Formats: sequence, structure tokens, C-alpha cells
Amino acid sequence: MSFGDPNNPYGQQPGGQPGYGYPQQAPQGVPQQGYGYPQAPPVPGGYGFPSGPAEMPGGVKAARIMLYVLGGFQVLGAIVMVIGGAWLSDKLSESESYGSTSNQDMADVSMGVFVVVGILTLGIALWAILTAVKFSSGGNGVRISAIVYGSLVTLFSVISLLTTNVFALISIALGIMIIVFCAKQDGAQWFQRPRH
Repeated sequence: MSFGDPNNPYGQQPGGQPGYGYPQQAPQGVPQQGYGYPQAPPVPGGYGFPSGPAEMPGGVKAARIMLYVLGGFQVLGAIVMVIGGAWLSDKLSESESYGSTSNQDMADVSMGVFVVVGILTLGIALWAILTAVKFSSGGNGVRISAIVYGSLVTLFSVISLLTTNVFALISIALGIMIIVFCAKQDGAQWFQRPRH
């Protein structure tokens, strides 16, 4: 029996190499592989790197909504402070001793204090809203920002509660939940996931 020319690459070669050329039949009980190399099972992170969750965890979504809610209420509070400062300034200017420099000075100072506090409140509200916006694409810094914001809201709400402000209980609860949801393991995995 002749195998033909041994230098002919298209001819039948003696004792051919397994796995070279066309795919060989798989043994009985082994699933058929595709053409070429056997398929490896897919790796979740690809290239051997671990991946984070594919979808934002429920606790992180809840913390994001709480940041939007607190930020929105703080924007409303800033507007009320500026309007209240203007109203108080007008009332002090129109008091019994109209034209008195002491009443005018008091009106100017009260207006200035309310405007400054309103601007600070607006800045803190923007911090919460911008942090919430970055939840879907941000890294670990966004998580830390949310935890620090929740801590400050909780601290100032406790101080406000000591002045018998019952509504501060809502801010305390929201601040604590923001801290807990962002500090949990699934929250940490979400913010530390690889981004491509």
C-alpha cells in the first residue's frame, strides 16, 4: 500500500496527527466540540479578572433614591430660607421705629445670615444629587462620598432632633440607611467593579 508522495501536503500522511486539520469525532459520551480548539467555559470577568455585579443591587438603588430625596428636600429648604430671610428683613425694616439704623442693620444682618445658610444648604443638596447621579458609573470614591454625606446628615439631624425637631427623625433614618446600603458587601462590589 502506497501513501503517495511524502512531500505532498495534500496527500494522505502516514499516522496523521490527532487534532490537526479537520475536527475529529468525539468519543462516545463526550459532547461535540466546535471547529478548532476546545471551547473553554466563559469566565465572568473575562481575562481571568473577577467581575462585579452586572446590575445595580437593590440596596444601592435604594441609597441612590434616598440621596435624590434628601437633595430635593434640601433644595426646597434652601429656597424657603432665602424667601424667609427676605420676608424677615422686610418685617424688621417696617417695624415701629421706621427708619432706625439699628432696625435696618438687624434686617440686613438677618437677610445675610439666611442667604448664606441657604447657599450652604443648596451646596450640600447639590453634593447629594451629584453623588446619586454618579452611582451607575462611579467608582469607590462615589461610595465614600455617599457614606460621608450620610454620616453628616445623620450628625446634623441628631443635633436638630435635640432642638425638638421631630422631622429630623426622617433624616436620621435616611442617613443611616445610606451608610448601611453603601457599606454592605454588595454595595462595595458594585462600586469596585471593573469598568471597560
